[in-house]
Amino acid sequence: MKTFLKLAVTGLCIAAVPVFAQPTNANNGCSSLPSYAALKSALQTAVAAEGAGSGFNLEMWATIVDRDGIVCAVAFSGADRGAQWPGSRVISAQKANTANSFSLDGLALSTANLYTAVQPGGSLFGLQESNPVDTSVAYKGPYKNYGTNADPMLGEKIGGINVFGGGLAMYNSARKVVGGLGVSGDSSCEDHTIAWRVRKLLAMDFVNGGVSGNASYPDNIVYGAGNWSQPLCPVPSTNPSSIPALAVQ
Repeated sequence: MKTFLKLAVTGLCIAAVPVFAQPTNANNGCSSLPSYAALKSALQTAVAAEGAGSGFNLEMWATIVDRDGIVCAVAFSGADRGAQWPGSRVISAQKANTANSFSLDGLALSTANLYTAVQPGGSLFGLQESNPVDTSVAYKGPYKNYGTNADPMLGEKIGGINVFGGGLAMYNSARKVVGGLGVSGDSSCEDHTIAWRVRKLLAMDFVNGGVSGNASYPDNIVYGAGNWSQPLCPVPSTNPSSIPALAVQ
């Protein structure tokens, strides 16, 4: 009798543990966003386009999230996961989440645009503490899968706020925001420029409006100390007006 009860209780305990299938695009908004292969190809092309004259000329990480902040793709540009700053994997996910979280159909805010407003005394001071990273998602293994099409962040909500260059909202041809892109691994200025190039290559730059003051570059980085600006980096940086303009308005 005791054996029977023990088996019955064990069976109930096992039945109460949910069995999760590997997340698929059908379960979230990832099906409307670029694939892992497309992201990796665009990232490598964008890094090569910047070349040795910009930033530190380092390899990069990139992450895409859907409109709900679910991670859809994570990639790196180098030969292996150790060819980029390891810490930039999670930073790229933070940037993707931030740009998606604070952009709307009619107003895109890049992570670079948020820099000044979140400084002490700024109108958005404290924003960077508002949506912490889920560390159980960010640092989950197996580590050998980081930056591949089996990255452990896939299908999970990462969270996190980052307020320097490298994060852009993604807009489809209907001019709807459908997610966010984050790039990290170099200076914050080059992170932004490479993210801009990646978004362009992925045809996700049908942006309606932003705060930069330039209709062709509405969520572009603005250097200086004014509203929605970020300081210029101490290493050579690409002129923001020399990168490709947005999709035809």
